Amino acid sequence: AGVANMVKQTMDAWGRIDILVANAGILRDKSFSKMEMSDFEAVMNVHVMGTVKPAKAVWEIMKAQNYGRILVTTSSTGLYGNFGQANYGAAKLALIGFMNTMKLEGQKNNIHVNAISPVAATRMTENLMPAEVLEKLKPEYVTPAVVYLVSEEAPTGVILTAGAGAFAQARIYETEGVYLGEGGLSVEEVRDNFARITDPGGQKAYVNGGEQSGKFFRKMQGG
Repeated sequence: AGVANMVKQTMDAWGRIDILVANAGILRDKSFSKMEMSDFEAVMNVHVMGTVKPAKAVWEIMKAQNYGRILVTTSSTGLYGNFGQANYGAAKLALIGFMNTMKLEGQKNNIHVNAISPVAATRMTENLMPAEVLEKLKPEYVTPAVVYLVSEEAPTGVILTAGAGAFAQARIYETEGVYLGEGGLSVEEVRDNFARITDPGGQKAYVNGGEQSGKFFRKMQGG
């Protein structure tokens, strides 16, 4: 109901919605051993559903106007992990999965969907770092990346990391791997070929899940 009211107010005022920055988030940090399920569910609901609900509310509007820019907020914890943040990491990587599909579904209607992975001093981080470090991590240093990712020139499907004036792209890569055949497959074969399976030479960042399937079929046919 809150999202619907927000969208109605915007449409009443402007008649269109071009940009959504989905930035809802909370922390409930504890080691997994000490974490209650309520801690996990609360973080998942705020981060994931707090992104999905406004995206759903503006999606048909953006499709009808053949234009839209959506930015989700991920984190280095989701991309790489951080002790005591199993709930936060799960939620933040879930948003990358959401982005990866929405970038495909939005293509024909000029809807671009990207992710920002910020490092910034906010109410969520003010007790985690010294004051002199927080001073170098002003949210304003992330803002240019946010604005670019929702601009007309924005790419789509990009994870941009930003903090303290530094910017980089994060990507998920898959190795070329090896084809071990179908008959007589064993755990030992996977173990003995693990170095080849994980060899980074020729690794790629895929645009959609079908590219991975295509690789498997190609290797099955001897390619």
